[in-house]
Amino acid sequence: MMKKARFGIVGTGRISDWVLKGAVLDPRFEAAAVCSRSEESAKVFASKHGIPATYTELDEMLSDESLDAIYIGTPNFTHHDIAIRCMERGKNVLCEKPLASNAREVEDMTACARKSGVLLMEAMISPLNPNFRNARKHIRGIGPVRQWNASFCQYSSKMDLLKKIVSGASDSPLPSSMNPDAAGGATLDVGIYTIYPMVVLFGEPSTVKADLITMEVPTPEGLKKIDIQGNVLFTYPGMQATVAYSKMADSRLRTEISGDGGIISMDAVHITRDVSLTRRGAPTSGRSSGPLGEDITVPLDADEYLCEFKEFIDLLQSGRKESDVNSLENSLLTARVMDEIRRQGGVRFPMD
Repeated sequence: MMKKARFGIVGTGRISDWVLKGAVLDPRFEAAAVCSRSEESAKVFASKHGIPATYTELDEMLSDESLDAIYIGTPNFTHHDIAIRCMERGKNVLCEKPLASNAREVEDMTACARKSGVLLMEAMISPLNPNFRNARKHIRGIGPVRQWNASFCQYSSKMDLLKKIVSGASDSPLPSSMNPDAAGGATLDVGIYTIYPMVVLFGEPSTVKADLITMEVPTPEGLKKIDIQGNVLFTYPGMQATVAYSKMADSRLRTEISGDGGIISMDAVHITRDVSLTRRGAPTSGRSSGPLGEDITVPLDADEYLCEFKEFIDLLQSGRKESDVNSLENSLLTARVMDEIRRQGGVRFPMD
């Protein structure tokens, strides 16, 4: 009989709901428990997903020795403390992106994982997507790489509410994804999808030059800045990279990796559904369309979130403590880059 990886789920929000729809497609996955601050929320979530055990106290759930791992799907600012509590109890952790609010917290979590001898992985789908993996295999064929251009821009479902809160037309609490006290903002929410795969492919950039659009939002300590859009230029030896991300505007720009020998083009950086490879041809001076692209798309998983659970359970069942793709080093380098972007934009979190 196939051994199941028994997961405890922390958080019953939209992201936990989404990822479980993919996770259950791996026959090795089992959602064995769920923890929420609200007993009602836990029971509703458990009923929807067929989860047998519910908890309102994390420590009680962590006492269940039959649990192999914990998935953390709570707001950004809670990841560090929850993950460390889980790892100190010997639980392996798959933590939603961003892994933490800043690089210092990532360093804390990494140290705890290694001391506790457990697996810790950031649940970042971009570089684990089958089509991104395939695009990565073709990079040598277009090298040396000269440009990385990535975009993730979408008008946030919370933007209209944020505008009302800022204008005084609503006294609703700030959504966590737009709240600096909760480590929200565009860089950590959507910008990470453009930055993390860049780091996976090329490592830490030599320089970072960020241009952010920010908004002052009301907090208990007064007005604070939150970033809602960003354009960032990075340099690497012999190449440049640009990323654009937004929570205030939509865009359908493709993501491209350009080299001396051609172009790899992806429809979207966060969930890549089609990829093309165009070999460099003779210069056309605009008089023709140039060489045609070759479709190098591979079949998708049945659900876009399945890839991260496949990776995690593979690691778990093989006894490995770290992913080669979503490595702790890549998570740390990405956090450092995002810290620098926020520093240049004047966006600070209480955890900083």
